Amino acid sequence: MKNVVESKGIILFTKDYKEKDKLVKIFTESSGKLMFFVKGAHRKNNPLTPAIMPYTKATYMGRFNEEGLSFLNGAKYVSPYLMIQKDIFIAAYATYLLNLCDAAIEDRVYDPNLYTFLEQALDHLEDGKDPEIITNIFEIQILQRFGTAFNWHSCQICSETRGKFDFSPKYHGILCERHFSEDRRRYGADPLAIHLIRQFSQISYQDIQSIKLKKETKQLIRQIIDQLYEEYVGIHLKSKKFIEQMNEWGQIMQRDAQTQEKQEND
Repeated sequence: MKNVVESKGIILFTKDYKEKDKLVKIFTESSGKLMFFVKGAHRKNNPLTPAIMPYTKATYMGRFNEEGLSFLNGAKYVSPYLMIQKDIFIAAYATYLLNLCDAAIEDRVYDPNLYTFLEQALDHLEDGKDPEIITNIFEIQILQRFGTAFNWHSCQICSETRGKFDFSPKYHGILCERHFSEDRRRYGADPLAIHLIRQFSQISYQDIQSIKLKKETKQLIRQIIDQLYEEYVGIHLKSKKFIEQMNEWGQIMQRDAQTQEKQEND
């Protein structure tokens, strides 16, 4: 029997197993993603219950098996993301980030850099930073985990680093304005959106203080990232679809509120 070990970890998701038990997937710092069997998870006063709640990080103790299920024995330093748990909109973005991490690497792959990156992203969501921007940065920088690496730093042809740029599928990176004609299939993207994505590709979450963007600019960035993921990654996560639907609800609610205000003023 493997000795009990411990590691920091973040809950990726949980699902019921039979009537009283749960399967809990945890991204551990020391051993990558592991699926844990938690016996009696639905039992009242189970000491593990707070540690296996969604949007929670802790130090987990148990048997981390190289094959099959792992087993939790205990947890300490339990730290729930309370703001994320309470806000359905922020939780939607957090779920998407967790799902992206789950899709980006295989189970049991040691990746402490990705673990730290995910933790920083969730910490920023918890602190009230703009969830769209935090998500955009995460999406751009995690692309390499899907085997897709783009040059966002300079023109693929002449290495220019200043001026207007566009993304080129042909050259797998950006082209400066002088070389737009080299790729007829270039995105034709908004120069400001490309500029911001270039910044997102190299910025550290630790360097973020306050970033504010117009709604229209965010939409342009979203279009580019969606196109990149569709063409080069090809995953279709339910959590991403939920965010899209959620944004549609927000637009409908905003229009209804504006209509009601106009009627009251007439």
